[in-house]
Amino acid sequence: MNAPERNLKLTNHRSGELAGIVRVNEEIKAIVATAFRINLMALNAIFLAKRAGNAALGFGVLSNELRRFAQDLTRHMASLRDMTSGSVGSVTGVVQQQRNSRILAEAIRLAGEVPGVREARKRGMARLSAQQVKLRALDLRLRAAVEETQQLVELGGVLARSAKIEAAYGGGFSPALMQVSTDFAEVIAQIKRSLEVLGKERLVKD
Repeated sequence: MNAPERNLKLTNHRSGELAGIVRVNEEIKAIVATAFRINLMALNAIFLAKRAGNAALGFGVLSNELRRFAQDLTRHMASLRDMTSGSVGSVTGVVQQQRNSRILAEAIRLAGEVPGVREARKRGMARLSAQQVKLRALDLRLRAAVEETQQLVELGGVLARSAKIEAAYGGGFSPALMQVSTDFAEVIAQIKRSLEVLGKERLVKD
């Protein structure tokens, strides 16, 4: 592979990593919006359970737990968003260092040994290596955080299923409570799908 082909491959490689980060950010935004929706749904469910009285005490407790779940999920996604924000800077830094290194290598090839150029390229390569290490560390942190969030969402799914069971004992309010619990389950399933997408994304392409 000649130098231009190698440079094009590196450029496409890093462009793919930046595109991956953009996709991750979009999924995070979607989950944050959904978590906000769950919080509103939980408030509505709490109000509905109060109207239903003693028949919906269990449903009311679960609605409170679902609201806490939505708040915890929002915090998790804020943390993920901070991580990917740092990743954008790291990938951009890697791309810049690679570009600088190619320019210096071309200068050496065309002009021969120019005082300070080879040393500048060595320093640039050292910075590039440090940026790549940082990016890999961020990638590992992101994967761990996604796995942790997936566990939290599994808990949300259990709460939604339990709410559906409790809805059956809601007396005259049972149909309304059942609808709310069904909505909870559908929204949580949507979050699971988004997290599956996140779990497949990699900030570092091998």
